Amino acid sequence: MPTKTRIVGIGNSRGIRIAKTLLDEADLPEEVELRAERGRLVVQAVRHARSGWATAAKRMRARNDDRLLDEPTSTKFDREQWEWQ
Repeated sequence: MPTKTRIVGIGNSRGIRIAKTLLDEADLPEEVELRAERGRLVVQAVRHARSGWATAAKRMRARNDDRLLDEPTSTKFDREQWEWQ
């Protein structure tokens, strides 16, 4: 349900107060990201890069779907100069 609030001055910045009930309903964590869209500000939970990749990789492995699409190829450098340490 929409809630009205005002944009207030906070030092040199501006801010809004968000009611606890609204935050609880949104189930947002402490860390959020803000994005400006035309006529609105969007507040959403921070999505960390590669979030969920480990779980997806385990599911792929369980389905035997974690194979390379192409055969590995080696170059002259790989064959003649590369040394594993």
